[in-house]
Amino acid sequence: MKDNNRVLCSIIFLFLSVISSINAEDPYRFFDWVVTYGDIYPLGVKQQGILINGQFPGPQIDCVTNDNLIINVLNNLTEPFLLSWNGLQQRRNSWQDGMPGTNCPIPPGQNFTYILQVKDQIGSFFYFPSTGFHKAAGGFGGITIASRPRIPVPFPPPAGDFFILAGDWYKSSHTDLKATLDGGSNLPLPDGLLINGRGSNGHTFTVEQGKTYRFRISNVGLASSINFRIQGHKMKLVEIEGSHTLQNTYSSLDVHLGQSYSVLVTMDQPPNDYYIVASSRFTTPVLMATSTLHYSNSGGKVSGPPPGGPTIQIDWSLNQARSIRWNLTASAARPNPQGSYHYGLINTTRTIRLANSAPIINGKQRFAVNSVSFIPGDTPLKLADYFNLGGVNPGSIPDNPTGGGGYLQTSVMGADFRAFVEIIFENPEDTVQSWHVDGYNFFVVGMDGGQWTPASRLNYNLRDTASRCTVQVYPKSWTALYMGLDNVGMWNIRSENWARQYLGQQFYLRVFSPARSWRDEYPIPKNALLCGRASGRKTRPL
Repeated sequence: MKDNNRVLCSIIFLFLSVISSINAEDPYRFFDWVVTYGDIYPLGVKQQGILINGQFPGPQIDCVTNDNLIINVLNNLTEPFLLSWNGLQQRRNSWQDGMPGTNCPIPPGQNFTYILQVKDQIGSFFYFPSTGFHKAAGGFGGITIASRPRIPVPFPPPAGDFFILAGDWYKSSHTDLKATLDGGSNLPLPDGLLINGRGSNGHTFTVEQGKTYRFRISNVGLASSINFRIQGHKMKLVEIEGSHTLQNTYSSLDVHLGQSYSVLVTMDQPPNDYYIVASSRFTTPVLMATSTLHYSNSGGKVSGPPPGGPTIQIDWSLNQARSIRWNLTASAARPNPQGSYHYGLINTTRTIRLANSAPIINGKQRFAVNSVSFIPGDTPLKLADYFNLGGVNPGSIPDNPTGGGGYLQTSVMGADFRAFVEIIFENPEDTVQSWHVDGYNFFVVGMDGGQWTPASRLNYNLRDTASRCTVQVYPKSWTALYMGLDNVGMWNIRSENWARQYLGQQFYLRVFSPARSWRDEYPIPKNALLCGRASGRKTRPL
């Protein structure tokens, strides 16, 4: 089987120039991944976890702006499997997004080769399983995209680079959790937190006194916002999800579901060991996991309780979120400054208000957006659209909250290529929400408590708000963003609370160009998996 996989990779590589979705002058990085089940003990209890090449978490992807990633995934699980790439924009190429609405899952015992390019991106991201409730079993890993050598970075090279994959975890298996959701109930509070796949005291990060290190922090959990801190050390924020930020200093940082941050930490304390702490936010009780920051010349172990952090304070978190600003003088993936894109001077062409809710439908707990609770169709929406199979109905989800009861539907919202839209996420519930948009970064122009009204625009930040792909919405609050629809495709907009996403709090945005030109969107991959009503159809000749 492995030889066949290598042959397949070779064939695909030979025809990459014909595909034209990859720029031949940019480097290639090849990955062979085998996905299996294996025994893991993240909270001291034996569980069946999802391993990639025998690892939990999975292998880290380290690449450079515009690199071409050829990732061959062999699915040795007993059920279909897909990986998605949280924050990678897949420019003109939603074919590689790896969500059930864009791709057929990889059948057991078979492989699929993702062919994607980290086009015009830098920063810190992660990948995760997108099928079923596999995310609760592992299968996630970090992604770093470094700047090209000729593009200046607004801070000196750090002495080291550490990835922190933190998030909540259940002792129950992913199949039991899925059964609970399928039965019409929500999930209980998670059992604990993990840092890089282990509970408290599971990892040690060794550093040298006086040097500065980069820590990339991603919240890969299922249900909980977290607060991250390092005992006795300040953190200088330098990047969020591909954007360089003003280098503000924080004692601790809230990282909401699906979000990624980069901080610089200088080892300027006496040579000892210190706690690295992740704790849950807005939960009772508070969950916590620790690791150890070990000075190479350390004279003592960590002792006493880990340092405390914020717990339920919403205003504290809101004020911190507002303090995160774009670095207008720094270059990102290209040599021009980030601030040269004056998003605040562009007129919006459409306002979309999206309200989350938790309706009971047919006697079961569901979650919805504008009263619509998403149910998957029998064929990925992208394939149904491409083959004109029907079932893709742009505009099926309304642009505004209806105030009515929830109902089930395969939700697609139509949108015009190159439109510039205003999206307001409205949260009438008592829990913090986290939203992600595939295929895009957006500008978070405002967030506040209460009900959004047109007058709220008077307080928008139209100069230097951060550009990112995942944003929180606090309880009884709203968050507004501006987004330019410059990426044709079928893109998932979802709650990053995975139970809410699984039970319908998501939909797909169909950004359509009537030109149907390869300049706007790449053609269907030759190796695309076909399923449902697309089975037996042809992609393109080799």
